[in-house]
Amino acid sequence: MKNNPDSRKIPALIRKLLPSSMRTGPALAWAGAFLVCLAVILINLNSNRQYKGGFEEFEVGKVADRDVIAEQSITYKDEEATSLRIEAQQRLVPAVFHYSDKVTEDMQNQWKAFVNLAAEHSTEEHSLAAYKLSFQSEFPGLFPDDILALLYQSEERDEVLRNGTTVLGALLDRGIYSIPQTGLENLNPDMVELFRQSGTRIEQERVPIRSILTRGKITDAVAAQVDAGSYSLLFVQLAPQILKPFLKENVFYSPEDTAKNIEAARNNIEPVMRNIEQGTRIIKRGFIITAEELTELQAMKMDQPGNDLPAIFADIIFLLLIFSLLCYFCGSRIIGRELTESESYLVCGFSALYIAGSVLIKNISLDSIPASVIIPTALVIMLPSILIHSRLALMLAMVLPLGAFLTGSFDTPSFVFALVSGVVASYSLQRTEKRMDLVKAGLIIAVANLIAMTAILLWQHSPAGVYPRSLFWSAFNGLASGMLVVGVLPPLEHALNAATIFRLIELSDLNAPILRRLFTAAPGTYSHSIMVANLAEAACQDIGANPLLARVGAYYHDLGKMENPGYFVENQTDYNRHDDIAPRLSATVIRSHVKLGLEKARQLGLPKAVIDIIGEHHGNSVITWFYNKALQQQGVDVKRDVVNAEDFTYPGSPPHSRESAVVMLADVTEAAVRTLQKPTVAKMEKFIQELIDKKVEHGQLAQSELTFRDLETIKNAFVRVLMGYYHSRIEYPKLTVPNTSNQNGSNQTSSRKEG
Repeated sequence: MKNNPDSRKIPALIRKLLPSSMRTGPALAWAGAFLVCLAVILINLNSNRQYKGGFEEFEVGKVADRDVIAEQSITYKDEEATSLRIEAQQRLVPAVFHYSDKVTEDMQNQWKAFVNLAAEHSTEEHSLAAYKLSFQSEFPGLFPDDILALLYQSEERDEVLRNGTTVLGALLDRGIYSIPQTGLENLNPDMVELFRQSGTRIEQERVPIRSILTRGKITDAVAAQVDAGSYSLLFVQLAPQILKPFLKENVFYSPEDTAKNIEAARNNIEPVMRNIEQGTRIIKRGFIITAEELTELQAMKMDQPGNDLPAIFADIIFLLLIFSLLCYFCGSRIIGRELTESESYLVCGFSALYIAGSVLIKNISLDSIPASVIIPTALVIMLPSILIHSRLALMLAMVLPLGAFLTGSFDTPSFVFALVSGVVASYSLQRTEKRMDLVKAGLIIAVANLIAMTAILLWQHSPAGVYPRSLFWSAFNGLASGMLVVGVLPPLEHALNAATIFRLIELSDLNAPILRRLFTAAPGTYSHSIMVANLAEAACQDIGANPLLARVGAYYHDLGKMENPGYFVENQTDYNRHDDIAPRLSATVIRSHVKLGLEKARQLGLPKAVIDIIGEHHGNSVITWFYNKALQQQGVDVKRDVVNAEDFTYPGSPPHSRESAVVMLADVTEAAVRTLQKPTVAKMEKFIQELIDKKVEHGQLAQSELTFRDLETIKNAFVRVLMGYYHSRIEYPKLTVPNTSNQNGSNQTSSRKEG
């Protein structure tokens, strides 16, 4: 069967989209976790829709034959109340009127023409008949003859005209409104809004309707304006008659601007929202259904999952975001190294299980208890913290509750509770050395849960009866998580082959069968391993690396020497087997202990971190003793061609971790320092520095992330430990104790040597 080229396109596309360090297996695992969560969400939405449907039998006025309880908090829009609010707000919008400068100017010009005409005709030059005829010609029918006669005969004519100009200006400035017959009945009944153009600026003011001036009120307005001033009796008599023809409407209704204000008011109106708390009995069995209850029932039905397609797409986007973040950051960006495939599968599984589980649990009615109380968030966080790294656990503690919150599984109290529980769980395992410490961590988490739950209940103004039940389950969540870790951790440790602190403590037991065999078969190697472990542990403590991992790695780093212990100098007494064999064969035997050690480590199921130390404790350095011996056996001119350095090179790779590099340095230091005669601090510092410099020169530490400061710290730690081990002793001379006689006459002598 031929392979279909298209079947390889999807994995290739995934590899392009993901970081270069991300392998296809973990990438597909993350994609699978996303699809599992998405499937659970969609299935849950469909099941909820089927379960919650079927409210058609309820009608207003009928007796309910069953109870309907809100299984979650619902907020809905009260359409009727919102309509009433909109109508009321619309009735409060005032009608908009515009002040017309053009109309005002026209009327003022007409008045000026009237004043000029009245001033041109004097009693000496013109008769009363001519005076009346001139006004009838310019302003026909506007002024009665008796008014013109009084104005003609009055000696106060000029003063009357000046006062008329003043009163006219005041009334025109106030504005005379043109009120339409219809269109204002649904607007503000007490107020109108007046717009004036003042240069480039528009002035806006609210005017009470009772104070606006219309044409029907002009006579009264003129009279009121005249009464307010100190005018002559003649002007009081003439003013209403001579001013009324020039007082026309100059303020006009604007339906367009009024409609805009109405629309703006409608847009700014917030709908009336009603809340139905979780657990509220909406329909009561045996009671008549009211219109309000039916409205709440319809709101609950519309709030069913599956009716809101945008919310479904939002869940998909949030899931993509959460799993993309986890996929991208889980690894070197958080813990400084890439996750193994088994570790990636573990994190994927926990993430999918947590989010999918929260989706299923949210449908359970908890009587005001946050849904996350049921979910052992601390358990999901503690396991990665122990098996992988605490920083990864801290990231999961923040991201996983956020994922449940964004997908609607957690409300705000549930999210806060899960966040507190997870973050405390990620930090509760600091300096944990015994499995009983996991139970103590559970107690710490329980206390944190109690504090978080108390704050949540106070924030929600919960009744006193809710506190005992909520606090009990919160504490139980933390205690159960700690105890469950004790049972779940061992199988996961072996499944992942993880170098947890508990596994390392078990492996550091010197009574372990493999270490007892090493002591029996190769006692010198055993003693060497113990000393290397002491050196490596002290150095790792000083540089901030993992001292327990370094100690265990040092205990097991020379397991391969059990096969041929006599070929290694620490196990030899007075006979060196290498004297009888060729240097190349000797190097082969020496090199083989790395490979044999790796095989034994894998058979024993040692953690990968320990196996890496075994394979890297010599790196790919050259066995210089036998290489130089082989060179000496060849001629000076041909030795470079005949002797191949690869035959004398260890088969491992340079250390990739700080712990592995420290074990390498401790191994070579412990073996070489035995050759020092009468070691002093200065001599030992110089000697160890030379050993470290050689490793640096040959590139054995290039990938270990050790800094020059670390190397200096490691050297000082080695000197401190070795000087304590090789300290000089004072040999006391033999002392002769003089004979003394006791009461029985017996003599005692003793001699001793101290040192």
